Amino acid sequence: MRAVAELAGRWFAVLVVLGGAAGLAAPEQLTPIASQIPLFLGIIMFGMGLTLRGADFVLVARRPWAVLVGVVAQFAVMPLVAWGVGTVLGLDGPAMLGMILVGAAPGGTASNVIVYLAKGDTALSVTLTAVSTLLAPLLTPALVLWLAGSSLDVTYGSLVTSIVQIVLVPVLAGLLVRTFAGGIVERYFLPYLPLVSVTAIVVVVAGIVAANADAVLSTGLLLALAVVVHNGIGLLLGYGAARAAGLDETARRAVSIEVGMQNSGLAASLATTHFSPAAALPAALFSVWHNVSGSALASYWARRPVTTR
Repeated sequence: MRAVAELAGRWFAVLVVLGGAAGLAAPEQLTPIASQIPLFLGIIMFGMGLTLRGADFVLVARRPWAVLVGVVAQFAVMPLVAWGVGTVLGLDGPAMLGMILVGAAPGGTASNVIVYLAKGDTALSVTLTAVSTLLAPLLTPALVLWLAGSSLDVTYGSLVTSIVQIVLVPVLAGLLVRTFAGGIVERYFLPYLPLVSVTAIVVVVAGIVAANADAVLSTGLLLALAVVVHNGIGLLLGYGAARAAGLDETARRAVSIEVGMQNSGLAASLATTHFSPAAALPAALFSVWHNVSGSALASYWARRPVTTR
């Protein structure tokens, strides 16, 4: 099982692409999965909580500038870029809303592994993911309602409640379990978490694509372009923000990946819970693409020496 878990982590991007392909190939059979996205995301978030320790938050006090730069870039760059890309490409309705949901989400759950492979500052990456996740109940709903328009038939409170239920509670539960049963978690659970997380993400992508199979085939290319540009600009501006702030190369790589990789599962869950399955399509495409681009960037950086300039 450990070997299977390691294999799943290594071929994560390929498996996500295959999940999307399965959604297109068998839409009728896989569409019901879309209604269970909050459950699968809760499982992923609980697993994320199991990987955290209280020591991961010490970095906030020891290196507040680096953490502040990363968090501000996370919640400023990606939402505004999502709105800008969607506007330039003429997206509207559920497609535009879906882009904004992705942009307003916290850092992605796979970013820590990508930062590690890229020879970046893994400790900073873990801290940024944790802090942005804890801030998501406050910032994500505000950003969505601001950028998507006040005419949306949803309240700030309802979005906050959803994020607390499917993100904050599972993460804190996982953190508490790790705190009080660390030995058991590290021995019996952590080695298999990649398999659980990858399986859950692949199932989510398959369900979303299946529920929007017709939309993928008709408008998929435009949305795919929007997602690729959104992700690319996020990676670039994240690195640029860290460089402008005077952070070292390992921290720049961490901030770049944290900003560019989003918790698209949360965006998909909010879309299906409060809006429409079509609004979850950008999140599904982002789930596929950011793992591909992140893996490619990690491979590129892994071959380049880390400099202090």
